[in-house]
Amino acid sequence: MSDVLIRREGCAGRITLNRPEALNAVTHDMVLAIEAALKAWAGDPDVVLLVIDAAGDKAFSAGGDIAELYRTGKAGDLAFGRRFWRDEYRMNRRLFHFPKPVVSFLHGFTMGGGVGVGCHASHRIVDDSARIAMPECGVGLVPDVGGSLILARAPGRLGEYLGTTGFRMGPGDAIHAGFADYFIPRDRWEGLKAELCASGDWEAVDRAAEPAPDSPLACEQGMIDRHFGGERFGDILRSLRSERGEDTAAILMAFDRNAPLSMACTVEMMHRLRGEAATIERALDLEYRFTWRAMEHGDFLEGIRAAIIDKDRSPTWRHRLEVVPPIAVSQMLRPLGADALTWEE
Repeated sequence: MSDVLIRREGCAGRITLNRPEALNAVTHDMVLAIEAALKAWAGDPDVVLLVIDAAGDKAFSAGGDIAELYRTGKAGDLAFGRRFWRDEYRMNRRLFHFPKPVVSFLHGFTMGGGVGVGCHASHRIVDDSARIAMPECGVGLVPDVGGSLILARAPGRLGEYLGTTGFRMGPGDAIHAGFADYFIPRDRWEGLKAELCASGDWEAVDRAAEPAPDSPLACEQGMIDRHFGGERFGDILRSLRSERGEDTAAILMAFDRNAPLSMACTVEMMHRLRGEAATIERALDLEYRFTWRAMEHGDFLEGIRAAIIDKDRSPTWRHRLEVVPPIAVSQMLRPLGADALTWEE
C-alpha cells in the first residue's frame, strides 16, 4: 500500500500519511506525490477544500525520513539530501499558498517534516494527544520546512526558545505559539471529516471547536522573553546562566544536548525573519542555505549517528556551547548563488 493515500472524497481532496510503523516519517516519494496532488487540485473546480490527516494512533508525522539522508550522506552523496530538501521546501511553499481551505488533523507527534505538511494549513486541528515540536537542533539541523517562519511569528521570543530547545508543545501551547488553530476532541474527528467531504463547508471546523486547553508556555512568556531577547545565541546562554532556577536549568540541559552551531544559526534566522516583511519564500531560502551545507560543513551526519544510528546520545559537535564564532553562522547562512532554492517549474 502507498505511503501516502491521495484521493478525492466528495468535494474534498484527501491526503493521508500512511506509514504508521515509521510514525509517518515523510519520504522523498511522499513529498513528490503531495506536490503533484496540490498542483492538480489547485485549479480543479470540483475540489472545494483539502483534508490532511495520518494513519495510526501515535503520530501525524514525527519528521522526515532522516535515515535515508544519513545513508546517502555517509556514502558521499550530498546531492540526494539537497534534492530532498529542495523538493520538500517547494512542496511546503505550494501548501502554504494553496488557494482553497486546507484542514489538517494533527494527533500525537507532529515534528520537523510533519510540521511542513500539517502546520501550513489554513485550519489546523489538535486534540489532547498533540505534541508539536521543531527538534532539528538535536540532530545538527535548524527548524526548516517553513517552520522557521511560524517560529518567528510566535509571541515574544518563543521562536528562539522553541527553535533552540525543541520543546514539545501540547495542544494549548501549540495554539498559543501559532502552530495550531482549533482544539477538537479526537472522538469527533471522523464525523467532522465526513461533513467536510460531503459539504465542503469549512465553517464546520469553527462550529466543532472547543475552548483551547491552558498553555503553560503562556505562563512562562515573561521568563522566556527576558532570557531569549539577546542579539546572539551566546547572549541567551549568558543570560540563562546568570539566573539559577528550575526553568533555566531545564533549558540549559536542552542546550547541552543540541548542536551549538544549529542553535546559533536558529537564533540568527529568527532575527532575520521577524517582522511583517518576512515571507515563506524568505524562510525557506534561509533554511535551504543551512541544509544545503549541513552534511559537509555542519553537524547533521554526526547528530543522526548519535541519535538514530548508534543511539549513544553522545555526539561530538564541531563547536563548544560557549564558543560558536559569528563567522561560522555567517558561512552557514550566506547565499548559495547558482545553487539557491528557486520556485520555477
